[in-house]
Amino acid sequence: MAKQEKEKRKYTTITIPTPLFDSISKRIEKTGFSSVSDYATYVLRETTAELNACKKGKQNEDSEVVKKLKALGYIQ
Repeated sequence: MAKQEKEKRKYTTITIPTPLFDSISKRIEKTGFSSVSDYATYVLRETTAELNACKKGKQNEDSEVVKKLKALGYIQ
């Protein structure tokens, strides 16, 4: 992909397991999210913001994001 084309591109594609996609699809029914991509973007932005706050020392180890990540098995 040419450098100019990469710079113009505002979105990219990620893959998730089909069962997770199906689960999210059911979860977002009758919510303000219009797609699984919208939901995933929201969750990733929120999680990233919380992680950045943790990194800056604004939240301690018992913060909600750490609890969520532990529950998901990403950290111990």
